[in-house]
Amino acid sequence: MQTDRDSKDTSVSQKKNVGEEAHAHLPNLGEEFEKLRRLRRITFVRNLITASSVFLSALLQAFTIRAFVTPANLLSSGFTGLAILIDRITSLVGFSFPTFVGMLALNIPIAAICWRSINRRFVLFSMAQVFLSSFFLRTFTEMHILPPFHNILLEVVFGGFLYGLSIALALKGGASTAGTDFISLMVSNRTGHSIWGLIFAGNCAVICVFGAMFGWDLAAYSIIFQFISTKTIETFYHRYDRMTLQITTSKPKQVLEAYSMQYRHGSSCIEATGGYSGNRYWVISTVVSSYEVGDIVALVRTQDERAVINVLRTEDFYGGFYRDPIG
Repeated sequence: MQTDRDSKDTSVSQKKNVGEEAHAHLPNLGEEFEKLRRLRRITFVRNLITASSVFLSALLQAFTIRAFVTPANLLSSGFTGLAILIDRITSLVGFSFPTFVGMLALNIPIAAICWRSINRRFVLFSMAQVFLSSFFLRTFTEMHILPPFHNILLEVVFGGFLYGLSIALALKGGASTAGTDFISLMVSNRTGHSIWGLIFAGNCAVICVFGAMFGWDLAAYSIIFQFISTKTIETFYHRYDRMTLQITTSKPKQVLEAYSMQYRHGSSCIEATGGYSGNRYWVISTVVSSYEVGDIVALVRTQDERAVINVLRTEDFYGGFYRDPIG
């Protein structure tokens, strides 16, 4: 009887231990669901920001083409510039091939070719930008919007700035204006080499054809227009800048695990003591690309809401540095 009682006690004890272990795992499961919910919220916010940037970019680009580029007989760069050139050439022979149609006709085949080679989210949002730009350009054409200036220098300067700003908006949102961006990313991902030199040569060839057919003065103004656009993009879009993050946290293991799973940058972790509280903390230092800062901060917040993050601009960096391809 004593043995049976011991056996029953042991069985009850084992069941109790199993129940306690299962109960102990419930908080961890709840934390995982909470992290998943936060990540979904981050993804939703990110997509919302990209969609808003694409919408504003398309609206501004179409307005600039209609109010500045077309009245001044200028030529932008990339596939949009090629579409404008085709529109101008076909108008000479009495055939209509509007710019908004050319933008779609040139970009859709390239998007189909690059679909499997670059990030599909990037392709979808970039093509949304192209479709919206084409739609807005057609709408503005039917509205007969008048140019705000009647001086070609003012149209070149302000038009170049606004056109560059429209491209920067799309880039900062995680998309682009498609065209040559797709081609360069596809080649870069497949070969590891950049072809921006060839793309620049292609733009020069388009400018030369434009100058030979419509006058070298307009070609020169178009070069200035493109130069101002490029400088505007460089001013507002800092993809190639590097930043140093100093993350002070009481949960270094969770933060480092989450960070290492999503990013390929190295990091260092040192123990520190709070100057006022005397509590133990850890300071994680890492160097990242400037466009990654927002996502990394959000990621750290999912692991430690009370983490303190200091962002510093890195002027020079020596050593291996991984830059995630945009596409």
